[in-house]
Amino acid sequence: MAEADSGTEQVGWRFLSSARWLGYFAMLVVFSIACVLLGNWQFDRRAEARAEIARIDANYDAAPTPLAEQLPSPDSFDEDSQKWRPVEVVGEYIGEPMLARNRPGPSGVGSDLVQALRTTTGEVFFVDRGWVAVDGATAESIETSALPAAPAGEVRVEARLRASEPPIPGRTSEGRTVASIDLPEVARVTGTSGEAYVGAYGMLISETPEGEHGDLPRRPERDEGPHLSYALQWYVFIIIAGIGVAYAARREYRGLNAGSAEVLEQDRRTSERRKRRGPSDAEEEDALIDA
Repeated sequence: MAEADSGTEQVGWRFLSSARWLGYFAMLVVFSIACVLLGNWQFDRRAEARAEIARIDANYDAAPTPLAEQLPSPDSFDEDSQKWRPVEVVGEYIGEPMLARNRPGPSGVGSDLVQALRTTTGEVFFVDRGWVAVDGATAESIETSALPAAPAGEVRVEARLRASEPPIPGRTSEGRTVASIDLPEVARVTGTSGEAYVGAYGMLISETPEGEHGDLPRRPERDEGPHLSYALQWYVFIIIAGIGVAYAARREYRGLNAGSAEVLEQDRRTSERRKRRGPSDAEEEDALIDA
């Protein structure tokens, strides 16, 4: 046990075992765990973005293959390997077009034009024929004649596969409109349940003969986003917090052990370093002000 010149007993580092400092350490641990979880979440987001880039590179510009080869059964679809894969299907558009409402587009919020295509083998494949400037408020009342018309008779369609979208809680189908391209729900509304592809639908690339269609989507960007920098910054926060706690502990140690041989020796070394270094800019400015 060290003692100061005045005979006062020195605390040393024992204050770190106090309830207050144990609380600080507990908060540091909780903060660090939270940062690790958030950092790992950003790493996962980056991995998802990189996987999407890989799918775009592998599938987007691939040669079209027959729909039956890619989707041997109506409910089959593997997003990891088949998303964006171009397919070719021959059939005839049937029924009235459906509108997937509240979709962002080139000029605001509108709807995606979704229409059923009955293939030559009898199944129904849904095709997203582009975005139209019809918002949710007017989608139900708009006349079919005001929408882009699909070609009549037999048509050869090229489209890129996309997965059936999940339903949106609290949103329902209203007449010819649906809240999302939830294929089982679209099939129910169009009366094609049991004969429709419900694993995936197609985003129109082209059709022969050509018909009218909405605005077709652009090629998705190959961008993994800022997830890596966001992930690393959470780990930097842990380092900053640790340095802050260490600095606070050091300051409290010096305050509680003022006058001890160790603290006096540290002050002496600090003073010598300052003399060798010379006055700082701030100290020179203070001297000028005092003068």
